[in-house]
Amino acid sequence: MANVVTSVCYVVLAAVVVVYAQRRGQQGGRIQYARIGSNVTMQCGSLDNDASVTWKVNGTDVKAKRREEGPRLILMEVDMSSNGLYSCFQNPDGQRRDQITFRIGLPPREPQVTCRSNTYPKGFYCSWHLLHPTYIPTEFEVDVQHNQKSLEVKRDDAHKNRCHVKFPELFSSFPYRVNVTAINELGRASTAISFEESNMVKPDPPEKVVARPIPNNARRLEVTWNSPSTWPDIDSFPLKYFLRYRPLIRDQWQHVELSDSTSHTITDAYVGKEYIIQLAAKDMEIGTWSDWSVAVHATPWTEEPKPITSTTEADLPIETTPSAAPPSPRPRVGGATGGCNVLLCSSHILLACVLLSMM
Repeated sequence: MANVVTSVCYVVLAAVVVVYAQRRGQQGGRIQYARIGSNVTMQCGSLDNDASVTWKVNGTDVKAKRREEGPRLILMEVDMSSNGLYSCFQNPDGQRRDQITFRIGLPPREPQVTCRSNTYPKGFYCSWHLLHPTYIPTEFEVDVQHNQKSLEVKRDDAHKNRCHVKFPELFSSFPYRVNVTAINELGRASTAISFEESNMVKPDPPEKVVARPIPNNARRLEVTWNSPSTWPDIDSFPLKYFLRYRPLIRDQWQHVELSDSTSHTITDAYVGKEYIIQLAAKDMEIGTWSDWSVAVHATPWTEEPKPITSTTEADLPIETTPSAAPPSPRPRVGGATGGCNVLLCSSHILLACVLLSMM
């Protein structure tokens, strides 16, 4: 019974190995990288030099400029269209012997590196990027030195090209040296920068900037804001602020520098004109000014226009004057009155004739 179980286990294990090998073969047994514009040779497994093979890319015939030498495929002056999954099949049985995922790219150039402390005095962060794409996976190595000692570097969870470093001490006169190396399958390149503690301090911009008109003051605006939430100790390391404002009708800014205050009243605003307002922050002693805050807009208070009373016909007094009676029409000759007199006269004559005949 034990032998049967053992045999079954061996069969299952062999099946798993076969399935794994098939899936690995479908995904591309290996990856080969090449530089754009170069000539590239692919080898079909470990076949002998006199072996005859057929090459396919992504399941179709290879159309790129090429040359075939036994089990080798030579691609000429490769470009991005040469990317793909290449498979080789041995003739004449057509059995697949190898698969290669082919990736075209470039070696990295020197990365651009900047370092800044927006959480002073806790620490600083460094970020980097490449000015030119490599088209293939590229990793970065970061080394930070201070006073001939390597400092712990913590990679940022949200930004892959950023790291955080804690200050080993404050007010140090020793410079910091940061070296960032870009590495991929085609090469590597490094950038090193040095800076002093006082030069890297740069707060984030002020937050929640609000500008409001002041009632009954046509030339004033009240501006309030909060210190940046990333600044950890505003009491021990206070900030000063730089306010700029201008009406939309003008291009020239007006400036006010403020110490240890989070509000200011603009007293020289143009009446009825919309203003744009921004602020920057800086440590009282060291570092540089932050970037500008998000712009806010406000218009000084204006007096409500008084209602205008309009005169209508309904509001006008009605004055009545007696009008003269229309003149009586002049009687017309042969009119209705004359007709009545003739008829009356005829009646009298007829009555007289009747009386005479009775006599």
